[in-house]
Amino acid sequence: MKQIAILGSTGSIGRNALDLIAAHPDRYRVAALAAGRNIGLLAEQVERFRPEVVAVQDGGPADDLTSRIPAGLKTEVLHGREGIARVAALSGVDTVISAITGAAGLEPTLAAIQAGKDVALANKETLVMAGDLVMREAEERGVRVIPVDSEHSAVFQSLQGHDPGDLRRIILTASGGPFREMPSEGLARVTPAQALDHPNWDMGPKVTVDSATLMNKGLEVIEARWLFSLTMDRISVLIHPQSIIHSMVEYRDGSIIAQLGVPHMITPIAYALSYPRHLNTPIAPLDFGEIRSLTFEEPDLERFRCLALALRAAEAGGTMPAVLNAANEVAVERFLAGALPFLSIPRVVERVMDGHTPVPADSIEQVMEADVRARADARKAAERG
Repeated sequence: MKQIAILGSTGSIGRNALDLIAAHPDRYRVAALAAGRNIGLLAEQVERFRPEVVAVQDGGPADDLTSRIPAGLKTEVLHGREGIARVAALSGVDTVISAITGAAGLEPTLAAIQAGKDVALANKETLVMAGDLVMREAEERGVRVIPVDSEHSAVFQSLQGHDPGDLRRIILTASGGPFREMPSEGLARVTPAQALDHPNWDMGPKVTVDSATLMNKGLEVIEARWLFSLTMDRISVLIHPQSIIHSMVEYRDGSIIAQLGVPHMITPIAYALSYPRHLNTPIAPLDFGEIRSLTFEEPDLERFRCLALALRAAEAGGTMPAVLNAANEVAVERFLAGALPFLSIPRVVERVMDGHTPVPADSIEQVMEADVRARADARKAAERG
């Protein structure tokens, strides 16, 4: 039986993972949980799954959680960065599901790797910010980093049984989000509610907005670079509105292997936990009789400036991807608060990137320093409109 720790248990990935674990009690046990501020849901998860340890971001919510846990449970409640890091490195845990959104996921994911835990990685920012450092650490410690993002899981599955030397390129697919066909003048009036109405996927607010700007796909390109040890010229992006083909791998003889399925995150979560086997899941099988067409188009980099900026950051390397990510997190936060127009998200990111001279990302401290500076610069840029 695998012992599982979940970082981000109250988010979309965490909830799906817990549903999967509950469906396979003979295979998995929840040893530890970490979450943000959704204390009500976290208390329910603690009562149901009875983890040894649980951690939250702040001390106040930790006290609230403690008061909600039934007296008979002996779950230890921790808080802060140190508490979440302890969950990630907990003795006896086999696999850590890293699903904390944003830059906050980097340090606990690294703590899990340094403790020798396999990582089911849903936090793409970990590799966007410090991909070289993280993957080198995983290799040195013999730790497996298995992707949970649907696109990277599709690539991972399509690589099984093939010689890596035969790989020509990978093709990451993107739905194009809710505004793929919206007239350009309409983009200036996009509201947070519109941006959160994704046509295919059920995700958290930040990731959903990133999907609307295609920043999410840009971050996934950077993540794929490190996950699969590829140069940027061997990673392509293709708009696929139906979200049935989750990504593809092209080999040097011209053959292309694709992974298809219903757009639901429980599938890649299940494969990350059960690799190299495939688990039964409650997801209905894909009905090809109901699929009228599968269509593809090249992404419009003028329309989706965030994707273009992410590709630029990837080429610059060093600390630039961390700066891209930090500026985007601030801009999306301001947009969701109603304080920044939708089209200003890439403008804020570009302004911050223009003011940054990248240096080699040789340590986590350098990465986090760049992150902090970029957030401050992004807040100033957002205030200026």
